[in-house]
Amino acid sequence: MTDNVSHSLVTADWLKDNLENPKVRVFEVSVDPGVYEKAHIPGAVNLDWHVDLVDTVNRDIASREKLQAQLRKAGVEEDTTVVIYGDHNNWFAAWGAWVLDVYGFGERVKLLDGGRKLWEARGLALTDKVPSFTASSIELPERDNSLRARLANVLDVVEGRIEGKLIDIRSPDEYLGKIFAPEGVKELSIRAGHIPGAENVPWATIVNEDGTYKPLDEIRRIYADKGVDGSRPVITYCRIGERSSHSWFALKRLLGYEVRNYDGSWTEYGNAVGVPVTNRSGTVWLGK
Repeated sequence: MTDNVSHSLVTADWLKDNLENPKVRVFEVSVDPGVYEKAHIPGAVNLDWHVDLVDTVNRDIASREKLQAQLRKAGVEEDTTVVIYGDHNNWFAAWGAWVLDVYGFGERVKLLDGGRKLWEARGLALTDKVPSFTASSIELPERDNSLRARLANVLDVVEGRIEGKLIDIRSPDEYLGKIFAPEGVKELSIRAGHIPGAENVPWATIVNEDGTYKPLDEIRRIYADKGVDGSRPVITYCRIGERSSHSWFALKRLLGYEVRNYDGSWTEYGNAVGVPVTNRSGTVWLGK
């Protein structure tokens, strides 16, 4: 992306110029342990994906009360622009943006285009100092469940009860069922393959080498070639919902399509009893 600041993205230059802006709050959402503690963008607050953005007892996103407490501690007000970045191609940062959107942030939450990878490649300022802010009293609304797909919603599409497009953003080998998970990742499902009818649009096809999103016209064309043009609702999924958040962000926030992220993703679907799976052997079932 080339705009200095879009409705949903900010560039490294924009963020560099706004680090002292009291109406901007920066959060790092990285997944590798110790990344934030070693060094982070000055003024950035750490949101631990493993703890702060999920329910650590139930497999769920963080509760309204839990997220609200984190935002209050960071001094986020009703008119604060929140910028999120992270490691691993901004996957988990996009998850953070999705969670905040579920809780009503909309265009007030933005991604740093290119994330930590680009910031470090450009040699921009980093620090190990942890900031502190005057606490706010922000009140979050209840969840907007229209941004989130559950297993029942996915099956409605698979079984033809509602119209929609399923986008599997995993690698082609995962999609085809050649492998269960990316190399080095512990598998959590008992079947390999993809949801019947899902189109494979790997997340990496919509980003540049430096980690930034490709131009909007190119992203729009990539999806259109797979039959996704905004005319029908879309559900994105991956393995645990973080890579698909990155594609959800492109489809929803950059292109403006009607999109849900299925955070249960293949970990849930691949283990569900009695649902169809497509792989190299064809469409198979796990009996009830």
